[in-house]
Amino acid sequence: MASLDALTLPLDDISTADLAATGLEYARVDADGPGFRPFQRAVARGFLGGESTDDEAENARLSLRDRRLTGVFDRSALEPDVPVGTIDSWVAPMTTSPGRRLDLWSISAVTVAPTHRRRGIARAMLGGELRTAAAAGYAVAGLTVTEATIYGRWGFSPATWASDVVIDTRRAGWAGPTAPGRLDFVPRADLAERIAAVHERIRVQRPGSVPGWDGRWRGLAGAAPGDKEAEKVRAVVYRDTAGAERGILVYTLTEAESFTAHELNVRALFADGGEAAAALWRFAIEHDLVAQVKAWLQPPVPPVQWMVADRRAVTATLTDHQWLRILDVEGAFSARRYSAPLDVMLRVSDPLGFAEGDWHMRVDDDGEARVERADDSSAAVVSCAVNALGSLLLGGVRASELAEAGMLDGPADVVAAIDRSFAPAMTPLLDIWY
Repeated sequence: MASLDALTLPLDDISTADLAATGLEYARVDADGPGFRPFQRAVARGFLGGESTDDEAENARLSLRDRRLTGVFDRSALEPDVPVGTIDSWVAPMTTSPGRRLDLWSISAVTVAPTHRRRGIARAMLGGELRTAAAAGYAVAGLTVTEATIYGRWGFSPATWASDVVIDTRRAGWAGPTAPGRLDFVPRADLAERIAAVHERIRVQRPGSVPGWDGRWRGLAGAAPGDKEAEKVRAVVYRDTAGAERGILVYTLTEAESFTAHELNVRALFADGGEAAAALWRFAIEHDLVAQVKAWLQPPVPPVQWMVADRRAVTATLTDHQWLRILDVEGAFSARRYSAPLDVMLRVSDPLGFAEGDWHMRVDDDGEARVERADDSSAAVVSCAVNALGSLLLGGVRASELAEAGMLDGPADVVAAIDRSFAPAMTPLLDIWY
């Protein structure tokens, strides 16, 4: 069992020494200390943001108190207290199958100052995180990415996809079900709490999902300092016939030149079941004076496509969203349920060594897996790099697709057996950024 108190874990010795050899300092940053504002300044620079106000910094501090904030410092720089590299990490339960979870070493805020490129800073920070997580017993690390060319070299690979959805409401035409419950506008005062409650109902059933946090929900609710759209935020909840709150839609409206062609921008649409989803989508599509609905982080094949008369009125742009990195093959692959029995040898190559080796994986008739190191390395049947394991874990990618792309090698019948066994009970989805 991994330690859950990631804040107490020491900094990685290898990264500390490697950075010191180039004149850089590797150090933790206390969210409640004087180093927090300079840390936030570096993060803002990295993501092309502006300087935060006092209120915005305090809001960020509330969200980051429970995270490991780490900076790389060049003490000879003109701003010696502003890190030239940043990263933060924390542990969150990731759903692996409905009702099943695995502690995920979550990574965010990875930045390197453009003045300090090619000095090994990213290598030290990410390598340090992975070594720290593995040593503490965590089986998987994850992150959401803004650039898709960076993280593969550390063994990360896409595991969940999401769609950006645009709906032409003038073409769509509602053809979905009529939900028997009711919709109501909700006050902004308790909106963040309502978002959190509905999301929690959903995320424990959806593979790839992780819990949000207060700062995330306040941001969606328009309650975070500096939100220029805050006054435009509106929200409706769907309650079923028993009075249970089963879904929530948070949105803003953007005016267009034509008074009948406004744009409805979905900040969050979380629905516990098809009934709630249908009610909320219908509300958005049939909203008065709206010609276009836009939503982000929707399922890879958005169910709303099946709820309209003209499915080509719905444009869904697919993108990789969450990338996973396997650190412990046994711990990761025994943490979910499977759809069919399986008996396979996996030969894994891992340049960083965490998952390297031959692994015997057996899935019984109840969908439970047993994974252990293989005694006879010559018996391996399927071989792949550690990157492929991250994509396979939740079932969002088929082994046959990886084989076709040259990322996995094995007999066709064995690859097909992996496809059957790894088929997920529900399409994996991460519906927030972290």
